[in-house]
Amino acid sequence: MKTRLLAAVVIASITFPAFAQTATPGIDQRQMNQERRIDQGIASGQLTAREAARLERGQDRIDAMENRAKADGVVTARERARIQHAQNVESRRIYRQKHDRQHR
Repeated sequence: MKTRLLAAVVIASITFPAFAQTATPGIDQRQMNQERRIDQGIASGQLTAREAARLERGQDRIDAMENRAKADGVVTARERARIQHAQNVESRRIYRQKHDRQHR
């Protein structure tokens, strides 16, 4: 019992500092906003199911980029810039798909 508790404390102390260094609140907030925009487009009928699926895959690619950037414990300025660029591109895609006059 004590060894399990000790092991859990050791693992937590090792992983917590790595997580703290790789926190990306700005990227995470923007991802949530863009996902909310997609959900709103589905609810209002501005996005077809196919468009929504394509946009969700784009969001998943950005999530994967972020996870790869966090894998080494530090998100560099270059990695952050690449992720932000991908978010900009995806944001434009969301806007275009929502305003292309295709409805479900």
